[in-house]
Amino acid sequence: MTTTKTLAERRCLPCEGGVAALTLDQATALLPKLGSQWTLTADGKQIVGHFEFKNYFRTLSFVNAVAYIAIHEDHHPDITFTYKNCDITFWTHAIDGLSENDFICAAKVDALLL
Repeated sequence: MTTTKTLAERRCLPCEGGVAALTLDQATALLPKLGSQWTLTADGKQIVGHFEFKNYFRTLSFVNAVAYIAIHEDHHPDITFTYKNCDITFWTHAIDGLSENDFICAAKVDALLL
């Protein structure tokens, strides 16, 4: 019997380019597997998550946990944060668009909030 792993249970695969980015339709189909804080950019090349917290300590703790995920998966988002807010942008630089790695990492970020 084979089981299907959720996005959060999967690992990122190295991507050095040479493969096509996900199409807008493919990215749109994967988006509902993430939390509601994630949106797809209009060009379909990035996913952006917006997160709000009670205070700076919780925001910074979240940012550090996201950084740990990024290092562990070797897939690095852009992260910006203020006292109570954090924005995370994933895309695969080597293909100038989205790959499954972006959705895997975003799902792992979502798991931090459970």
